[in-house]
Amino acid sequence: MQYVIILLIAAAIFGICHLVDRAFTKAFRSKAQHRSGLAVRVSKTYGLIGTVLIILGILAIITPDTGYLLLVGGIIVLLMGAGLAGHYLTKGIFYDGESFLVSGLLKKGRTYTYREIKEQRLYLIQGGSIVIDLIMEDGSSVSLQSTMSGVYPFLDTAFAGW
Repeated sequence: MQYVIILLIAAAIFGICHLVDRAFTKAFRSKAQHRSGLAVRVSKTYGLIGTVLIILGILAIITPDTGYLLLVGGIIVLLMGAGLAGHYLTKGIFYDGESFLVSGLLKKGRTYTYREIKEQRLYLIQGGSIVIDLIMEDGSSVSLQSTMSGVYPFLDTAFAGW
């Protein structure tokens, strides 16, 4: 019986998170780049792991016979999960044919045109992954990894507009 209650609580949490995500998408993703449907995103695996850690942290905190160690451990796991989920599920680059928007958690999105790209730098990191830094005219950089979803169509669009 306890397992059924835990599964129902987990399903309710996932359902609420899904509804909140839909509401935030409608409220805060209103720019043209968001509506284009074209995006570059980091792997959602770490975001999913963060969500699981959030649930485990909540379960550790609300366990009836929670001792001090389990309470502190639950809080730490909850905070780690929130950090992972927040970083990996909110970071992204949204683009259309004329410009791209770099957005992240607790950071106002910054819109760039493709003509603002001053140079690119390529780095090969251990494991065979490639990191592409696009250096902008204002000195900032936009970092992309070859493992991100949608990175190659974005680079094709960026270089066509550059």
